[in-house]
Amino acid sequence: MKKYNFNAGPCILDRSVIEKTAQAILDFNGIGLSLAEISHRSKDFQPVIDEAEALVKELLDVPEGYSVLFLGGGASLEFCMIPYNFLKTKAAYLNTGVWAKKAMKEAKLFGEVVEVASSADANYTFIPKGWECPTDVDYLHITTNNTIYGTEIRKDLDVPVRMIADMSSDIFSRPVDVAKYDAIYAGAQKNLSMAGVTIVIVKNDALGKVDRQIPTMLDYRTHVEKGSMFNTPPVVPIYTALENLRWMKAQGGVEAMDKLARERAEIVYGEIDRNKLFRGTVAEEDRSVMNLCFVMNDEYKELEKEFLDFATSKGMVGVKGHRSVGGFRASCYNAQTIEGCQALVACMKEFEAQH
Repeated sequence: MKKYNFNAGPCILDRSVIEKTAQAILDFNGIGLSLAEISHRSKDFQPVIDEAEALVKELLDVPEGYSVLFLGGGASLEFCMIPYNFLKTKAAYLNTGVWAKKAMKEAKLFGEVVEVASSADANYTFIPKGWECPTDVDYLHITTNNTIYGTEIRKDLDVPVRMIADMSSDIFSRPVDVAKYDAIYAGAQKNLSMAGVTIVIVKNDALGKVDRQIPTMLDYRTHVEKGSMFNTPPVVPIYTALENLRWMKAQGGVEAMDKLARERAEIVYGEIDRNKLFRGTVAEEDRSVMNLCFVMNDEYKELEKEFLDFATSKGMVGVKGHRSVGGFRASCYNAQTIEGCQALVACMKEFEAQH
């Protein structure tokens, strides 16, 4: 039976990316050594990080004056590194979910934090509208896609200050105006690579503006100066990222990924809205095209476990919703196929016919 991977993260990767990574672990570029055992400073690995950096800049049309870093620690470490490096006196945060709230918590250790808006009272079922961004803050921080709740900011905001964004779960799924941001960061395991590497795109001349001393490993300038090689980087996840970046470019880049994301979402949300058993969980205008969340309608609530078991039996993997929302979540990252979404829809229709 064919399986369809709807896991929220670590997530689906194109099969070719997995196979090329597996081959590199067995024998990297025919050198007779595994990618997992070569030196990160060797002449064999340096071209990997160089090409990966170049492809990030090409695919996202990164302007001059920005560096691309491959770091460890996940987005959770960036919650701390961002204010350490950028918060001088005050920062603004848009609270749209668990991860945004965690980022705010870390920022409060370094200065004043203004919560410009929040949808917490409504269990984060929408992106707040109509709020004003203060002009006297060092930056506005946003989380562009909320994997738990299924909301997404799918365009670059127009605000009077510099922005910083956690794009962990929708980076490379759409064009981005990088020039609006002092930093963009993303844990790679959601839409770029396997777990173990974090990508950071940082504006060089925005660094070094805070008065505090920053520990060496937490100072972005350390990693800019050393080209992500200050300490041993996670070489296998970086190589997987490279293969995935190559794959995305071959598919047509972020414009093609954006088009595909909207097509997948239309298929699945169309069925959620049609099928009498199910309903979406968030405001329609804020629906994520990466994490599609839905639950049983109230009158069919008792069928939730039965549907989950049924979907699993049909090869749907990872469709259980996060405990904060319940129900179901179909994560449709870049490598998710139209076929996979059609298979999920067929599964939903078959279950409806049975009940």
